Amino acid sequence: MSDRLHEMRHGSALGAGKLLARAVATQARAARDLKLAIDDFFLPEAVRLGERLRSELALMLERLVDGIETGIRGDARHLLAARGESGLIAALERIDDAVYQRLTESGLLRDAGLMAELIARVRQEALAAALPMHAPDNPEQPSLLNRFSQNPDRMLANGAVALLMAESRRRGTGGSGQAGDLPPELQHRLTWWVAAAIRETTAASGAEGVAVDRVLSEAALRSLAAYDEGDRLEDAALRFAAALDAPPDELAALLIEALGDGRVVLFIAILAHGLGVGFPAARDLVLDPAGEGLWVALRALDLPRGAVAQIGYALCEADARRGLEQFADRLDEIMALDPIEAGRAVATLRLHPDYCAAILALAPSGNMT
Repeated sequence: MSDRLHEMRHGSALGAGKLLARAVATQARAARDLKLAIDDFFLPEAVRLGERLRSELALMLERLVDGIETGIRGDARHLLAARGESGLIAALERIDDAVYQRLTESGLLRDAGLMAELIARVRQEALAAALPMHAPDNPEQPSLLNRFSQNPDRMLANGAVALLMAESRRRGTGGSGQAGDLPPELQHRLTWWVAAAIRETTAASGAEGVAVDRVLSEAALRSLAAYDEGDRLEDAALRFAAALDAPPDELAALLIEALGDGRVVLFIAILAHGLGVGFPAARDLVLDPAGEGLWVALRALDLPRGAVAQIGYALCEADARRGLEQFADRLDEIMALDPIEAGRAVATLRLHPDYCAAILALAPSGNMT
C-alpha cells in the first residue's frame, strides 16, 4: 500500500512539474505573441500584407511544399519497392499537413530569400489582376503573345508559345506554380527541408531508419534532377524578351501593350531586358509603391512622356498604395530627368545581387551611395 501511495505521489509530482513547465511555456508564448501583434500593428500600410495577400501567400507556400512532398514520397516508395523493401513503405505513409506544419514551426520557412520571392509573386499576381482593362484600338488584333506565336521568326514564335504554356501552368495551380517553380537555390533548399521533415514523420529506427534516410536522400536528388529552371514563367518571359530584343523606338509600345494585356510578368521581363538587369531587380522596381526607381528606369530607357504617363496611370489604378494625383504632379519632374543621368542612377542594378547586398550591409545609412 505504501509503495502504491509512493507511486501515486511521485506521479502527481511529475504531473505537477509538467503542468508548471507548460504554464511557463504559455507565458513565454503569450509574451512572444504580444510582441508580434505590436510589431504588426505598427507596420506601415505600404509594407503590410492585406488579408487577401496573406491568404494567397499561405496557400502558395503550402502548395509548393505539398508538391515537393508528394514527389519525394512517391519516388521513395518506388525505390523501396524496386529494392524489395516494401515492408518499409508503410513508414512513409503521409500524415496530412504534418510536413508543412513542422517546417512552419521550425522557422525554416521564414527564410528571407524564400519569403522575398513568394511575397513578390503574390504582389505580382495581385497587380496583374487589378490592372485596368482597356479595349484594344483594333479589336481584330490578337494579344501580343498570340500575335508573336504566329511570327515567321521561329525563335520569336517558340518563345511566345513557351511563355503561353508557362502562363497556363501557373494559372493551373492558382498562381502558386508547380513543385519546381522556384529559383534554383530556393528549390534546392526547400527540397532538402521537405525531405528532412518527412524523415521526422516516419517511425523507422535502427537499420530501418538508415534505409529510410537513404531512400529519402535519393528521392530528393531525383526531385532535383527533374527540376528545370527553364519551365518557370519568369524565365520563359525573359527568354521571350531577349528574342524580341525590342529596339528603343518600339520599347514603349511593347511595355504598354504588355500591361494592357494584364501580363505583368512580361512587362517586367521586357523592362529587365531593356535595362540589362535581372528579373528580380526589375520586379522590385515595378512592385515598389513609391515608384521613384521605376520612373528613373523608364527615363533611363528614354521613354516619351505619353508612355510614362500611360504606365504610371495603369499602375496607380491597379495599386491603391500609389497616388494618381501625386504621380500626375510629379510627371514634369520625372520627364525633366536626363536619360543619361537616369542610366547612371540605375547602373548599380546591373551589379551582382550578392555584391549589392554586401554594400548595403556595410553602409550605415542603408543605401548604395
